[in-house]
Amino acid sequence: MVLKLRYQGGTVVMNGRVDLPFVKFDERSGNYRCLGIEYRDLKEGLERSGTEYVDEVLDASPPDAIHFHGALRKYQGEALERWKSAGMRGVIVLPTGGGKTMIALRAIYDLRERALILVPTIDLMNQWTRNVNEVLGIKAGELGGGSHEIQPVTVSTYDSALSNIMYVGNRFSLLIADECHHLPAPSYSEIALYSVAPHRMGLSATPERDDGLHRELKNLLGPVVYRLSPGDLAGTYLSEFKLRRITVDLNEDELREYNKNYGVYSSYLKSRGIIMRSPRSLLRLVMLSTRDPEARRALLARNEAIRISLNARSKVDALITILEEYRGKSVIVFTQNNELVYRVSQMLLVPAITHVTPKPEREFILKSFREGRYRVIITSKVLDEGIDVPDASVGVIMSGTGSSREFIQRLGRILRKVSGKQAELIEIVTRNTTEPRASYRRKKSMMSDAD
Repeated sequence: MVLKLRYQGGTVVMNGRVDLPFVKFDERSGNYRCLGIEYRDLKEGLERSGTEYVDEVLDASPPDAIHFHGALRKYQGEALERWKSAGMRGVIVLPTGGGKTMIALRAIYDLRERALILVPTIDLMNQWTRNVNEVLGIKAGELGGGSHEIQPVTVSTYDSALSNIMYVGNRFSLLIADECHHLPAPSYSEIALYSVAPHRMGLSATPERDDGLHRELKNLLGPVVYRLSPGDLAGTYLSEFKLRRITVDLNEDELREYNKNYGVYSSYLKSRGIIMRSPRSLLRLVMLSTRDPEARRALLARNEAIRISLNARSKVDALITILEEYRGKSVIVFTQNNELVYRVSQMLLVPAITHVTPKPEREFILKSFREGRYRVIITSKVLDEGIDVPDASVGVIMSGTGSSREFIQRLGRILRKVSGKQAELIEIVTRNTTEPRASYRRKKSMMSDAD
């Protein structure tokens, strides 16, 4: 009997026994199976052993009449060749504005394969769809935002791909994960596990995750095959940039409340012998808080102390000084939460963009910023990731986390190359709080670029 391979619900099913470590016998169906991600290894194992088989897994006819309108920069070409040399599996790390999209589109063109492109948001889905249409000259399919259209090149949000992967996991031989640091999340990882795509590309400015799950990217997509930092491209492909920090103080009332709340938090840690070494330590405290009232009180006190430091009133005064210094420049102001966004927006009459800003209003604000009618906009985290933002020369971080990914993404918002431009990213940090420590952590990977 000739062995037959077929796809079923995220797995490859075999009608006979296969002696490979990742192939398991399914007692319910009486068949041997492996996960979709193991399809490539399965075929290689069968070919090594000389096993004759019929492959009915991939339902992936190549795209027709595909073109490539554009050209790769030298480093983009190097990144693509490095990925091909790694067996067409791996992660490419480039800063925001470095042109990761063009590398992926060129890979689709070179391979002439059906591709599923994963993105975290509807905005990014729309952006990728436009790029596929313009650069490759073909109509892109979409999964997400009410659309359910499969084309040889289809762009999907992670959420929609997760809902559909067991039905479409064998219809693409190339899987591209934009902002691939999302993929190792426990649910999203199923997309990669159930897809049979033998060729896989991850794209990110900062693939590392605070929870350590980024280590799973090697299994899901392949290892990091190419990496450049903002400093590597500054002055040639991205603008030269400077990093600057301004330190402010809490006022008397804020300092008293901060010390009271932080004291509750630190006293609890000391009483339980808890040392906060990493984000996982905080996660353990969160879990403790579900059954220990004292832990919950400490956690709430910690959160209130952080809220006070992030939203210090003196930060607004510092921002006013910065805006006077850079009058006439295009400035994007970033905050950690909406409380400060709305306060600054109302006080200084600055247009605000948050996750609740309606799409037409957000598009109008960004268009006005691009055209120079607005010189300053303020946002929480909604512009951190992925979507194209009009050129700005100054970024101001009024508050943020210790995440290097968040920092590099915000830096990338101001690095678009313009003749004669030097970008500047300014942090406003509250003295005698946890903020200076968070500032150091997020900039740690950038220290050599800031010299």
